[in-house]
Amino acid sequence: MSKVHLKIAVAEAPHTAAIRNGSIPIEGVEAEIVTVEPQIAAFRRMVRQVEFDVCELAPTTYIIARAYGSPFKALPIFVLRRFHHAGLLVRPDANIKTPKDLEGRRVGVRAYSVTTGVWTRSVLIEEFGVDNSKINWVVDDEEHVAALKLPSNVSHCAPDSSLAEMMAKGELQAGFHANAGIGRSGSPTGGWKTVEADYPDLFPNAAELEGDYYKRTGIYPMHGTIVVKDSVLAEHPWVAQSLYKAFDQAKREWLAKLDAGEATSASDKRYAGLRPLVGHDPLPYGIEPNIKTIEALERTAYAQGLTPRRMAIDELFVETDKK
Repeated sequence: MSKVHLKIAVAEAPHTAAIRNGSIPIEGVEAEIVTVEPQIAAFRRMVRQVEFDVCELAPTTYIIARAYGSPFKALPIFVLRRFHHAGLLVRPDANIKTPKDLEGRRVGVRAYSVTTGVWTRSVLIEEFGVDNSKINWVVDDEEHVAALKLPSNVSHCAPDSSLAEMMAKGELQAGFHANAGIGRSGSPTGGWKTVEADYPDLFPNAAELEGDYYKRTGIYPMHGTIVVKDSVLAEHPWVAQSLYKAFDQAKREWLAKLDAGEATSASDKRYAGLRPLVGHDPLPYGIEPNIKTIEALERTAYAQGLTPRRMAIDELFVETDKK
């Protein structure tokens, strides 16, 4: 039987490298690996042009796109994870001492639907009682999903300005660091560059708060999931299983290297550092081990005005055999 040709856009990572270089084949699939730098540019190309057969997407972008009818569906493969108490920076002169102090202030984020912002807002709302409608969110980029209608408390900065400039001038009182906001320059099509932002974190004890949050809620925020075109799944439903098995094998081989001390990149060290909190596998795949996290993101996307309706788990994810 001839193999199915699939165009696959997945970022380079220690736990996906074996998929990308072909050392772990995808059963029944002839994989055309596409490198997009940065991967965020692939998000927009997938959402707007459905350019790839298989693509790594930010999970919030995916949930919004699916809610608005995009013709692709996710597998419960989560290739990037981190917690979100750190990274929301405040101006020292803004007198923001607690999360509630953000109410009535202007806060910068690259796009309202960026996953970092969504997860952090969920923490502010659910953990600290912040009224999100009272924060004036300022964005300086388009949302990936063009159909998304932004809430009335979201505005765009001037075309000749940026979040970094607005923060420096005091026109913003807080903003996200790195690619989610003021620590970033460039564009999704032209590439991102990290710039320094010398502002204190809203939560100076973020690591302690994150550990407590996970122990109480079981929520372990994900940042990347794998989606497959509906047309591919309709014609070749077995592809979901083949992809899952290949990604799972690649991850298990990476975990063995992590155990043996052979995986030493910055990414490896970050995930190894999470093991005491989240367990031996810092990148769990499958629906059941991630159900609390999936439900939390779906719920907060709707609560934050990002999806027009609630989404059921079976609308969002393909059931896959973890064996």
